[in-house]
Amino acid sequence: MLDLTYETPTPKRIAGAKDDWELVIGMEVHAQVSSNAKLFSGASTTFGAEPNNNVAFVDAAMPGMLPVINEYCVEQAVRTGLGLKAEINLKSAFDRKNYFYPDLPQGYQISQLYEPIVGEGEVLVEMGDGTARLVRIERIHMEQDAGKSIHDMDPNMSFVDLNRTGVCLMEIVSRPDIRGPEEAAAYLGKLRQILRYLGTCNGDMQSGAMRADVNVSICRPGQYEKYQETQDFSHLGTRCEIKNMNSMRFIQQAIEVEARRQIAIVEGGGEVVQETRLFDPDKQETRSMRSKEEAHDYRYFPDPDLLPLEIEQAWVDQIAATLPELPDAKKARFIKDFGLSDYDASVLTADLDSSGYFEEVAKGRDGKMAANWVINELFGRLKKDDTDITDSPVSPAQLGGVIDLIASDAISGKIAKDLFEIVYTDGGDPAQIVEERGMKQVTDTGAIEAAVDEIIAANPDQVAKAQENPKLAGWFVGQVMKATGGKANPKAVNQLVAQKLKG
Repeated sequence: MLDLTYETPTPKRIAGAKDDWELVIGMEVHAQVSSNAKLFSGASTTFGAEPNNNVAFVDAAMPGMLPVINEYCVEQAVRTGLGLKAEINLKSAFDRKNYFYPDLPQGYQISQLYEPIVGEGEVLVEMGDGTARLVRIERIHMEQDAGKSIHDMDPNMSFVDLNRTGVCLMEIVSRPDIRGPEEAAAYLGKLRQILRYLGTCNGDMQSGAMRADVNVSICRPGQYEKYQETQDFSHLGTRCEIKNMNSMRFIQQAIEVEARRQIAIVEGGGEVVQETRLFDPDKQETRSMRSKEEAHDYRYFPDPDLLPLEIEQAWVDQIAATLPELPDAKKARFIKDFGLSDYDASVLTADLDSSGYFEEVAKGRDGKMAANWVINELFGRLKKDDTDITDSPVSPAQLGGVIDLIASDAISGKIAKDLFEIVYTDGGDPAQIVEERGMKQVTDTGAIEAAVDEIIAANPDQVAKAQENPKLAGWFVGQVMKATGGKANPKAVNQLVAQKLKG
């Protein structure tokens, strides 16, 4: 059972500060919608294409070209909102956010400031100590992505790749409910997990499909609680935004660095200036990028080329009916149906592919044994080989076959590990391999007893010691297993050794 501690989360104290300070963090996560076409054009969204290959006339801002909204992108945004238990706004609208970037040909970005597609939601974030935090979602809006400026191909010129221009982004804005670097990383990880389950974003941070702007501020102990009571932001310190973070590890580092910077300023008698900053992981510092703009700086106004977006509740209900089982529900079911520990269930539901693989293995079998083999043997080996579960050389049917042989006492646990290695390396049907290679477990008590008698007869001194100290009986068990090539039934060996040593 999770202990929800949203109202009184453990604050993060900052090492090296003269006084006690607490962290307050909010995040704006930009998640690229999984769609074959862009938000307002039919251009492809395929990652890795040749520069300027996925560009339609609208993306290049050619005169007279008008945007046409991609219905599937809207559906994906609604699906995301439903997955985050958020309010879906049946009416939303697009606005122009005016600013100049060389890789945004229109000179403005089409976004949703005043009427977003999705309203308030929530994300339940599990922490390593067995507790959970509830992070509130303020809103989700759709907007165009910008392109990419390239500065390292020529010493005198910069180049522009417009392939990403116009790709649909969902900006998922949280409330300032996050209280430390670890919580920030855990929140982003949980959000990514949910989006992957929903199929609305692949969550690949390296390719830029998911990135975060992290707002960091500091406050005195007790001020955050006052904010919670009043929702008055004046109780919190001045925030600074760390832009375009695409690594959970760097996000944690950046928060620590920025918090120390702000504390040093305030404890030195200065004031923190609201601004946008960049994190340099090599120098372990944040540096100023630009002063923080407010909404009026962008001169937002309704986009004249796009009518307000109106959707029907029946359509929303239809999307809701197709939602998959989400991580929290799947984890609870694994614990209930398969008798798994909280940890094992968390590992197995980390992503859809892993959970699907496990369910196939566990079908009609002992859930705990299946989990043990999937997590310890298979995942361990895949990690060693840097291989994804989708490329596993051992199919669920093959691993299930190994488990069936153990359950039927056809092979011992030790033999099973040898068998797994053979299947992993060479493939094949586990039962057939056991037959062909003579790997079956010896269950004939007569044969086992003969081996036990032989070992006991050859080691009278060890027998005397074992009779004085029964714990030494394990030595005989090991010798018998060695003599039988590990094929003897361990349970039978233990029973016979104990019986023989009693005389």
